[in-house]
Amino acid sequence: MAEIGYTLMCEQTPTRRLVDDAVSAERAGFDYEAMSDHYFPWLEEMGHSSYAWSVLGAVAHATERIPLMTYVTCPIMRYHPAVVAQKAATMGALSDGRFTLGLGAGENLNEHVVGRGWPPVNIRHEMFGEAVEIIQALFSGDYISYRGDHYTVDSAKLYDLPDEPVPVGIAASGPQSADLAAEYGDALIAVHPDAHLVDRFHATGGEGKPVYGQVAVSYDTDVEAAKERAHRLWRWFAADWKVLSELPAPVNFASYAKFVRPDDVASQVPCGDDPDKVVEAVKKFIDAGFTHVALVQIGAEHQQEFLTWAEKELLPALRDL
Repeated sequence: MAEIGYTLMCEQTPTRRLVDDAVSAERAGFDYEAMSDHYFPWLEEMGHSSYAWSVLGAVAHATERIPLMTYVTCPIMRYHPAVVAQKAATMGALSDGRFTLGLGAGENLNEHVVGRGWPPVNIRHEMFGEAVEIIQALFSGDYISYRGDHYTVDSAKLYDLPDEPVPVGIAASGPQSADLAAEYGDALIAVHPDAHLVDRFHATGGEGKPVYGQVAVSYDTDVEAAKERAHRLWRWFAADWKVLSELPAPVNFASYAKFVRPDDVASQVPCGDDPDKVVEAVKKFIDAGFTHVALVQIGAEHQQEFLTWAEKELLPALRDL
């Protein structure tokens, strides 16, 4: 049976409420919690984007048993990889080993803020590979010096490490990144139920490692209200990653999505209060070989009622898969 997670979305939820939602999700019985790491929301209507690492520290203190992870952090521009390694190690120690570092090659949306431009995808993949090497090396606890094509590390050492190294999950959307995940990662992360991607990961060294996915849902007892909210806040998701990674600002996501219809979103996002719709969406990931699937409830103001419904109806239905 897959582990079922709950996603904390900094892009749609006020900062203090994120911690409350995390505590409620643990009490509701979710198996793990994932948190996005953004500078901007995808759309202005989402309205928020707090600093993920401050919130994660508060969540680690406020929760007791539930594993935590980033889904995902980009270590190539906004953060230097040596700093990401320090943050992740601190989270591992603070949470008593409950933290997994999810890494990805990033989006222009969040990384352009440091004013270094947005490199083409082949360069980003080179940068990402070097970044992962640096992070994994620093997790050893030794002094590390590194000189690559994109990054230099001068005699760095992490002094506060958890008892066990922080697991690293690597986001992939194609064969190259799946191979990188298999070589350097402890887990694969993907946003679509792509069995070919999972097979590639397994074939190149990832056999037996966890595979993480994510399903957006829009819970409401009124199906039409759920569809309206999903369209208002999640219409950007209709694009594939080649588009999502390149757009620089919420206004660009809104421009792209202006022709996306409510029914287009509802075809991808289970809307309403029928657990079977969510079970069907999660089952696609499980059938593709995913071992972990996190749920994203769309709309900050509906988190608590979603969590109540999840505890009573949805999670029991998912456990029966």
